[in-house]
Amino acid sequence: MWALWALLRGRGNPLRRATDRHEGWVALGALLLLVVGAPAAGWAGGTVADAALQRSVRAQHEERHPVDAVVVGPAGRERFAGDPEGRVERAARTRVVASWEAPDGSPRTGEVATESRPGPPGSPVRIWTDAAGRPVPPPMDGRTARTHAVLGGVGTFLLAAACVEAGRRLAVGHMARRRHARLDREWAEAGPDWGRAGTGG
Repeated sequence: MWALWALLRGRGNPLRRATDRHEGWVALGALLLLVVGAPAAGWAGGTVADAALQRSVRAQHEERHPVDAVVVGPAGRERFAGDPEGRVERAARTRVVASWEAPDGSPRTGEVATESRPGPPGSPVRIWTDAAGRPVPPPMDGRTARTHAVLGGVGTFLLAAACVEAGRRLAVGHMARRRHARLDREWAEAGPDWGRAGTGG
């Protein structure tokens, strides 16, 4: 922001260096990218993510089907021993042993996860299966997909803003190194004659 302020306020300053003007233009370009480019990138990223997630939601709803099963008994606890991810899943869903009928009419029995609290053995429970009758997680809903898309858009915006700031810092650093190198060369040329009589110093 200092470089941008110098660009706007220092036009008539005779002490202004060319690099100050260049740094100001770099700062102005970075500001425009942050105000316009980064939000546009975030919107585009969120839109692309939302379209992909909505396609996934439709595909999951086509491939997975709700089935009415019957509770046989509680699931064994040894499945989650030493398995932190399993404990997280058990906290989010209740696992039971249930029996259900596959699309081809064959009976199936196995351990399944259900979001609702199951009743005693013999009570009905709703589960999700694929076309072959195997138990699968429930499909993602549109609202969850939209939330993930928004988070993806925000992440894209932050990444774009970080790239803009990194590019600005690299450009300013490169100009500063070139300015210092030029000053070193000028000082090396003028240094030996500094303070000598008759040199015009």
